[in-house]
Amino acid sequence: MSEEKVAEATTQEQTEEQADDELVAAQEQAAEYLDQWRRTAAEFSNYRKRKDREVADAISTASADVIKRLLPVLDDFDRAFKALPDDLQRHAWLEGFRLIERKFKQVLDQAGVTVIETVGQRFDPTVHESAALEESDREEGTILEEYRKGYRLGDKVLRPAMVKVAQRASD
Repeated sequence: MSEEKVAEATTQEQTEEQADDELVAAQEQAAEYLDQWRRTAAEFSNYRKRKDREVADAISTASADVIKRLLPVLDDFDRAFKALPDDLQRHAWLEGFRLIERKFKQVLDQAGVTVIETVGQRFDPTVHESAALEESDREEGTILEEYRKGYRLGDKVLRPAMVKVAQRASD
């Protein structure tokens, strides 16, 4: 082989090695860019999910606040109907008020509001508020009477029920 061919082969090998090195470097850089892109996409996805949760929580909190403000109106309906004299029970205008109350309860029901069970249930401080204790032959901690209804919105307690709770008779 002539020196010229050897030099040409050496130059070609060096060019191929340089091209291989450049290819490896370009592949490493492409892998780094791909990794950065994936991380950014994951961060953006997490950000979007977090923002969606925050918006849903804000809506839920606002709904709960509005509903809490309306519950005393429902209490007023209950008290008014209980205090109504017998001679007024059959008046037509009263049926109109009962219809309003039913619609109001229906709207709350559609919003996911439920009444907390009380009378005959075991007292649960997470959903009941004890306003009175009474000696009773019933099991201690049993709710005897409800003074004010309690409500939940889903799993969240909007307002605890105010109740009278049985206690053991002192000997």
